[in-house]
Amino acid sequence: MDLGLKDRVYVVTGATRGLGNAAARELVADGAKVVITGRDEKTVAEAAAALGPEVVGVAADNSDPEVAERLVAAAREHFRQFDGILVSVGGPAPGFVADNTDEQWTAAFQSVFLGAVRLARAAVAELESGGVVGFVLSGSVHEPIPGLTISNGLRPGLAGFAKSLADEVGPRGIRVVGLLPARIDTDRVRELDGLSADPEATRVANESRIPLRRYGRPEEFGRTAAFLLSPAASYLTGVMVPVDGGMRHGF
Repeated sequence: MDLGLKDRVYVVTGATRGLGNAAARELVADGAKVVITGRDEKTVAEAAAALGPEVVGVAADNSDPEVAERLVAAAREHFRQFDGILVSVGGPAPGFVADNTDEQWTAAFQSVFLGAVRLARAAVAELESGGVVGFVLSGSVHEPIPGLTISNGLRPGLAGFAKSLADEVGPRGIRVVGLLPARIDTDRVRELDGLSADPEATRVANESRIPLRRYGRPEEFGRTAAFLLSPAASYLTGVMVPVDGGMRHGF
């Protein structure tokens, strides 16, 4: 299936590893050109080099108020166009209600929520019909995850923002989509499993609650992201797509 990604240009934030990196990899594999970001200049340069010549790395932090315009400008400077953005960011600090500090809440709000809002606003100001804004969210949009209180508080609100944005920019031909990963086998998920007394037993228990009985592979998430960002998904907007092996049991 031709997704129509050849020579289209996307920005993917938080793409030096994990889900953002998986999405960028699949976009490039289908012919897109990508600007990736990460907080560390050396790490982002190495990730861009590994992804290939059609990728440019920019050291950037989603919480920086000036980043949004800089990334759109980078796409136009290097590739002469801008077709969409996928907003991904490392997960906030784990913890239960009594564990998380005001400082952790504030830092997470700036990067996970407000940073994403700024990036989306800057993107839709520059996108034309056929453009797309994507958000990497979490299964916590629909069901709180024990031990991830900050994520449980912020992700549903960002999904609501995405839905509102889809309504507002739809008449201009711009789409807005969200992805809701659950147990994808990334460093982040392994770190969360590692917080338990027996990480292997925790993984086995989690897999037993997934209908497909395994964690997802990063490339499976990446292919879903590439499709949703592509012209092949041209009539999908305002949707939140679970990428979870059936872990969410509601409709």
